[in-house]
Amino acid sequence: MDASLLILTDFFQAANKALDYATNLAGPLNARLVLLHVRRDSILDPETFTGGLSNLSQEAVALALNSVASNLPVPVVAEVGHGRVAYAVADAVSRHHPLLVVLGRPDYSDTPDELVQTTSLDLLRTAPYPMLVVPHGVASTALPRRVLLAVDGHPFALGEHAGAIHHLLVALGAEVTIFHVVPDTGPDELPPLVLDSVMRTGLVLDLAPAPCHTVVSAHAATGILEAAQPADYDLVMLIARRRSFMGSLFHRSVTAQVLLQSKLPVLVLPAQ
Repeated sequence: MDASLLILTDFFQAANKALDYATNLAGPLNARLVLLHVRRDSILDPETFTGGLSNLSQEAVALALNSVASNLPVPVVAEVGHGRVAYAVADAVSRHHPLLVVLGRPDYSDTPDELVQTTSLDLLRTAPYPMLVVPHGVASTALPRRVLLAVDGHPFALGEHAGAIHHLLVALGAEVTIFHVVPDTGPDELPPLVLDSVMRTGLVLDLAPAPCHTVVSAHAATGILEAAQPADYDLVMLIARRRSFMGSLFHRSVTAQVLLQSKLPVLVLPAQ
């Protein structure tokens, strides 16, 4: 079995929900899970001061990992990393070459956006890789089939990751809707070059024809979040450009806002 999903766990509620979600995905993908717990023992870790870190001993972590792994219905490899999560994940990715990195999003509703230091945002900055973020309150961990693919108005490519994501969509039998937000002064349809980019990636190859849906909104993130409702879709896919997560204003980017506020799981695909 070559395919794998790398799942981060700290044994909190959000991580447990993400693990359930990843376990369900592993079945149709015929993939194993690589269960990674990172002992974030650096005093420089920003979440050291928020109470957002597990303080389990090394022995307790080993027992917890073994307990979780033994109760899963799919093959599992359990590992413990140390230090900054992004570096531990990058190391695990280099060894396992997973289809996705999967992690849970805790409840940040009582924390101002300016103070939120999330693992997902740190990963995008430090080690961009296809990443699935599962909100702690997601209503269902069933297989996602109705997929909202949000694109901006510019061509893009996904490089080496396109094949893995196409494999995922085909395995799920996904129904993909290509979604585009335009400002009041913009064109009211998806630019042909962008649609051509989607086709060139091969993401929707062998799937049902993907309809295009364009809405007008002053803020792209708002338009995506309003459309991405559980009654209509199961999963949001974002194309994240490097400039959107490398700048000092990353928390204000479309990617960050959707990651922090989406009711649905969000699959972020770094553009090449």
